Amino acid sequence: MNLTTDEGKAYMIREMLAYGITEDLTASLSVPLAPGADGLKLDNPPRTRGQAMMGGFGEVEGGLWWRFHKQYPGAGQRYESTFYINASVPTDDTRGGVGVGPSLTAAVATGYASRTWYWWGAAGYQRYFERGDDRLGDLPYVSAAIGYRPPVFQQDYPKPDFRIFLEALAEFPGRDERDGQKLANSGGTVVLLGPSVLGLFGKYGIELGAMFPVHEDLNGDQPEETVRVTLDFTVWF
Repeated sequence: MNLTTDEGKAYMIREMLAYGITEDLTASLSVPLAPGADGLKLDNPPRTRGQAMMGGFGEVEGGLWWRFHKQYPGAGQRYESTFYINASVPTDDTRGGVGVGPSLTAAVATGYASRTWYWWGAAGYQRYFERGDDRLGDLPYVSAAIGYRPPVFQQDYPKPDFRIFLEALAEFPGRDERDGQKLANSGGTVVLLGPSVLGLFGKYGIELGAMFPVHEDLNGDQPEETVRVTLDFTVWF
């Protein structure tokens, strides 16, 4: 992820491994590959996860995903709903001068997929715990997306497959606390919207997307975001 604000740019390079324990239960581990490296972090990065499965800046995160609902109403169609529970530990001591503790995240996502159309929505809550007398504000968030698969790519595996999406994300980080006192220049609301493209090539996948703020209501004096760019590579074993 490339995240740009008024104070500069930050790059989050992250690896995630996921293993299917059963058809409906998956374990995951997500690790930042370059936490704290010079030029890869903002002094005060916006509070974000990006999605239910992605940890925040500088956090090692493990979790379980449980697909508790699935329905197949017709050929090439399916409805699915998944519950996520994740725990994280920070790789940095402070963010924006506030001590960083571990966190727990719970989220639920539901969606529909067919040979042509896709949609899904998700909601989650990340709870940060204290480090001394400091604590990062909690992070509630909601997201939604709609996708389209052009007819030319509606062919069977392993032929190349491309899909286009429009995604929206709203985040509502709470105020940080330092020495037990809430900080005026923290927390608020940000809503982002943007396109992405997903390409599938056999067992490989690549996705490129950008999200732009359409609404920002930040408390006090905080750097405003300009754009978030993500590039994901996936390999299925």
